[in-house]
Amino acid sequence: MANINDILNDARIKGCSDVHIGENTGITLRQDGKLIEFEQTFSNEEIKEMILSMCKDRILKIVEKHEDADFVYVNDLGRHRVNIYFQQGYMTAAIRIINEQIKTLEELNLPDVLHKLALLPRGLVLVTGPTGSGKSTTLAAMIDFISSMRNCHILTIEDPIEYVYQQKQALIHQREVYEDVDSFDTALKSAMREDPDVILVGEMRDYETIQAVITLAETGHLVFSTLHTIGAPKTIDRIIDVFPPHKQAQIRAQLASVLQAVVTQQLLPLASGKGRAAALEIMIANDAIKNLIRENKGHQIETMIQTGRNEGMTTLNASLATLVNTGKVNRMVAERYSLDVGELRQLIR
Repeated sequence: MANINDILNDARIKGCSDVHIGENTGITLRQDGKLIEFEQTFSNEEIKEMILSMCKDRILKIVEKHEDADFVYVNDLGRHRVNIYFQQGYMTAAIRIINEQIKTLEELNLPDVLHKLALLPRGLVLVTGPTGSGKSTTLAAMIDFISSMRNCHILTIEDPIEYVYQQKQALIHQREVYEDVDSFDTALKSAMREDPDVILVGEMRDYETIQAVITLAETGHLVFSTLHTIGAPKTIDRIIDVFPPHKQAQIRAQLASVLQAVVTQQLLPLASGKGRAAALEIMIANDAIKNLIRENKGHQIETMIQTGRNEGMTTLNASLATLVNTGKVNRMVAERYSLDVGELRQLIR
């Protein structure tokens, strides 16, 4: 009998990050960034039964209407983030494997400046990058570090909850949209009355969320969130462009006052063929960069990042070049992820 737990457990053993399962397309695993076919085949009925076996009653009602559904599925080996959707009328699911053990920033080989960002008293820290680039894993490591170092109240607002944190020095409350609260908007409005010191907002996904996140940062909280953007200038433009033209100057001023850092992350396959390494662009919002944000001169931010090495800043190309020069990543692979291949070639020894 087909069993979704057998599929997911096999994927964990193989070190896969994702499982794609769908009627008419079968099962595909993502291992170290590459897609590989699952060795066993199943009928459409078996596939559909496996997908639906992960669903609680609330999710089943959504799926029955042919609507997309996001939720977490938990089995004996851990948690899995699931997105059910339909393509050409066929039911399909993308399942992200979540490791129960939260890795430290050191174990993830992330730079020391992230420790400093995690211990800031207030402001907005954004972790950005494409889907599957490790944003949630990096943020989980930062939140866990805060919990081990600070006596504070951490509030997370997520859809769905991926990592479950252990209470260390910090008091941690995790709210899941549609399970604990009806919307991001409601949770963000309530957050002000819940006495948090640190707030994690799973994603700045729309106008209301972005506006609320900036307001929370303005009121003295340390706020972390994510965006699906690559690079600090594009991240800032994305935030500003959400607002109508007559509000953009005001939002630029607000964002400049609260923004502490933008960390952009991408995952590259290792030269060894097993595992992946993170390449990062890190922008620390110093006074000069804050002025560029206010004056709508985002195109000059890249230059400021290049000259801000002493403050912990690094460009994506500098990070890629380090991975190549230390033999961790192949040059051709690095060039695929670079936004300026010519410059990257000059940095590679």
